[in-house]
Amino acid sequence: MTISPATSRRAFLAGSAVLAGALVVPLHRALSTAPAQLSANGYLAVLADGKVSLALPKTEMGQGIMTALTMLVAEELGLAPTAIDVSIPEADRARFAPVDTTTGGSTSIRELWKPLRQAAANARMALVDAAARRWKVMPDGLTLADGAVTNPATGQRLAFAALVADAATRVPTDAVPVPPSAWKVIGRDQRRLDSAGKVRGTAPFGIDVQVPGMKIATLAQSPVFGGKLAGHDAAAARAVPGVADVVALDDCLFVTADSLWTAKKGLEAAAPRWNEGANAGLDQAQVDAALTAAVARPGVTAKAEGDLAAARTGAARTVEALYHQPFLAHATMEPGNCTAHVTPQGVEVWTGTQVPSDARAAAARVAGVAEDKVRLHNFLMGGGFGRRLETDMVERAVSLAAKVPYPVKLVWTREEDIQHDMVRPAYADRISASLDAAGNVTAWEHRIAGSAVMARFLGDKFNGVDDDAVDGATAPLYPAKARLVTFKQVESAMPTGWWRGVGGLRNTFVIESFADELALAAGQDPLAWRLARIIDPRARAVLQKAAAEAGWGKALPKGEGLGLAVLHIWDTCLAAVAHVKVDAQRQIAVPQVTVAVDCGPAINPLGVKAQIEGGVIFALSAALYGGVTLDKGRIAQSNYNDVRPLRMNEAPRVITHVMPTDNAPGGMGEPPAAVIAPAVANAIFAATGKRVRQVPLQAGLESA
Repeated sequence: MTISPATSRRAFLAGSAVLAGALVVPLHRALSTAPAQLSANGYLAVLADGKVSLALPKTEMGQGIMTALTMLVAEELGLAPTAIDVSIPEADRARFAPVDTTTGGSTSIRELWKPLRQAAANARMALVDAAARRWKVMPDGLTLADGAVTNPATGQRLAFAALVADAATRVPTDAVPVPPSAWKVIGRDQRRLDSAGKVRGTAPFGIDVQVPGMKIATLAQSPVFGGKLAGHDAAAARAVPGVADVVALDDCLFVTADSLWTAKKGLEAAAPRWNEGANAGLDQAQVDAALTAAVARPGVTAKAEGDLAAARTGAARTVEALYHQPFLAHATMEPGNCTAHVTPQGVEVWTGTQVPSDARAAAARVAGVAEDKVRLHNFLMGGGFGRRLETDMVERAVSLAAKVPYPVKLVWTREEDIQHDMVRPAYADRISASLDAAGNVTAWEHRIAGSAVMARFLGDKFNGVDDDAVDGATAPLYPAKARLVTFKQVESAMPTGWWRGVGGLRNTFVIESFADELALAAGQDPLAWRLARIIDPRARAVLQKAAAEAGWGKALPKGEGLGLAVLHIWDTCLAAVAHVKVDAQRQIAVPQVTVAVDCGPAINPLGVKAQIEGGVIFALSAALYGGVTLDKGRIAQSNYNDVRPLRMNEAPRVITHVMPTDNAPGGMGEPPAAVIAPAVANAIFAATGKRVRQVPLQAGLESA
């Protein structure tokens, strides 16, 4: 398999001979009854030479989507996934419409499961029909394998290349995809198609881009949010050998040079000075206090069912808890970067982004040109986690490129990347529930306060409720006679954005931690209390499986405990049981996490397991040690020493059980990350008797 990160539309059409008889099956054909056409829209293509090409409508950022989507095509065309050429095409919103090219929210498989299989099935049937016409036989008994159509009855065989021209003239729109009973690729373990290139260092990431005549740049932005550049020593910077230019904007300073190291030395020599502005006195305590005050009263209603006051009347007991979750940095391994070149003819951009179409539009806006004057080449990403849903990296690069005559690669230092992140919002949740004598929930009230990321995108259309922030809270697994969920927008100077798991993750921490508190108040085992109330059969099944495999109820030594959490979000049901050890110094270790998942058909079970293992470790780092804080209007943390990931010796053994299911495909990017914090928090209580209601859990336990 070959990976082409930035093949232009014109080059692809010419180079692959699409106009010389290739069978092109646009993805939109699988979503509508549009007539067959040679199209530059999102498609897979069987080329004139018989090779199969797939232009990815989603971007690979380590989640394995390149492999999973290729497997869908391979299944229909009787090919090994490695036989398909995959490209990451240029940004072009219209090309894939109505498929959204944004990669995030665990949507890739859910959006493309039907249309991509349908497109591939249409291509398969076109090839089979072409062979049947050639042989003057019925198509029913013909098969596809290894790039050819075969007639098992006669042994005749025609390669795709011999059939493409005829097949392209009669492409069906309603071919039936291969049924599950006949799958030979879907559901089988497949090694990642992009792994070899990444291991060998040949896989192209945005930070690897080389453009003739290019300079390297880095930047310093006002350390205090909202501050402005007060002055700098441009002459000192230019005196550093290799420095090319010093470019100042009102809130940042760029230095371009022949290498990143030289640009950094030039920036140090420039010694930028700042007018810190109104936010210089802001600290984390003020933010936390504002959040706590906000949940003292209900906010804007997100969900209201039943009569809350009546449901509270006569309750056997009422339980209330206040939870705090911190700002979280993304801290991707590949720091912020973007290469741009602005000329009178237009703008060219090279980067790795989760939102290629939005990034292209942002580049056009900054450069002051029409969007069709911008070419954006998208590349592999060294981690996204929501950070590359933002376009600020592209905007900064284009603003610099507009002021210099050469292509320029702008690279954030690690410190700049963390201290000018678009962080996951900090939240406070006040949640209360009334229970009857049997421990059933009669009244449930959940108040949420935090930054509204959606408000930034919706503008005047924002109705006061951030749908993402309440995701997973408006329809929890636990029934109640009456329910009220509200949201209160609380903003600070800290810029906020989406972070892996987003609203579903933060709400799972609150709800699954609180479920344990309700079980305790009812005098019941946490597993038994859940199973007695959860109606959702899929959630019950994964919960029972994870608990059984983890040995729920077994005796453990002093200082050890098991904790569990379950969710049904992103069309996936997943449960986790964490085994936690707490030593005499209250230091937390998590030796094992047991997971059961129902994500619909596991296209690549090996990939599902990898997502779970990666998600567990990613989220456990945040659960135990995560969080960035405001100090004097700036982020206090700066690198991996204080945005602390798990060390290798701290990583748990992750045991995964992928459950057979006939359900529709669900997402796998977010669910594994969402269950870890509550499972560990509940296990800490089981081990110590101390309830930790704030993240990071390590600091919370130490202060409990």
